[in-house]
Amino acid sequence: MKGRKFLFGICSALCAILSFQAPFCLASETQDYQVQPRDALLSNYPYPYPVNFFTLPAQQPTNNAQDKLRMAYMDITPSGDHSKGNILLLHGKNFSGAYWQTTIEALREQGYRVIVPDQIGFGKSSKPLTFQYSFQALANHTNALLKHLGIHKVLVAGHSMGGMLATRFALMYPQQVEKLILINPIGLEDWKQIVPYQPIEDAIAAEKLQTPNSVKNYMTKAYFAGNWKPEYNSLLDIQGGWTIGEDAEKIAIIDARTSDMVFTQPVVYELSDIRVPTLLIIGTRDKTAIGRNRAPKSAQPTLGRYDLLGKQAATAIPNAKLVELENVGHVPQYESFDRYIKAFFKFLKN
Repeated sequence: MKGRKFLFGICSALCAILSFQAPFCLASETQDYQVQPRDALLSNYPYPYPVNFFTLPAQQPTNNAQDKLRMAYMDITPSGDHSKGNILLLHGKNFSGAYWQTTIEALREQGYRVIVPDQIGFGKSSKPLTFQYSFQALANHTNALLKHLGIHKVLVAGHSMGGMLATRFALMYPQQVEKLILINPIGLEDWKQIVPYQPIEDAIAAEKLQTPNSVKNYMTKAYFAGNWKPEYNSLLDIQGGWTIGEDAEKIAIIDARTSDMVFTQPVVYELSDIRVPTLLIIGTRDKTAIGRNRAPKSAQPTLGRYDLLGKQAATAIPNAKLVELENVGHVPQYESFDRYIKAFFKFLKN
């Protein structure tokens, strides 16, 4: 332990000398890559397109203007003169709207207007500590944003937790959804049937122990089968930066509560109720399962089997189409963009 602290001290000192800030140097595959501290609202983190804000009422309204919620979003116009339609991109739990950059660019070039919100509790949006996190609430916020923008019909794509939200949105507002695209969505199995519940206070304590290296180690193992590449470094900027930022304790609380939302609100039981054309893009190497480490050891290998879950979901959703990406994990838009976007575009054209 003393050796680790000594090396960490040397690394931090070198980083500070080189950048005149207090970044965190990541070792091994990310040598020389520096994760900068981030505040709760990502004030020093640039997004690929201009960010706007939409004001929402607090769940517990008061006369204090600071209690209003601000939902960050990007609204990207198509490159041509005529739009082919509107596409809503919904981010995953460990991500923000910014990681959709290459998808946005591809869709924009094809003539689509692209709306990319940060949900409350994520990205550049408000981080309220007195908020009841639910997919219904987030879907309601997203619907309010679309109304504000004058959008009545939309194609919805969601990745990871965003796939759960996209499913909930399609169930609540089917008349507005033209098509639904689910990219390695979680919530396709009910973990709480097998995994013991983790009380919020324990989850918060665990989140407070996170570091940029622990975030990187999790992503490397869970998303990329131990094969980290430099092009994945941007995925560390936010989640890793928050762990060393001035609002690290607040973010730990938000992360614990949103994880609880994901764990306790699976969408698997309602897949058969989806009534819009649906595409599942599934990286079959994915093994994502929240709480796997708390499950009995004998059950752990059975969780997060996307090679099976994709097929099961496609069978449950009426007339769904399934595209399986072999040897691809949880984040196809980073690991295998060409195959991912090909499936995306083919579904849009049909």
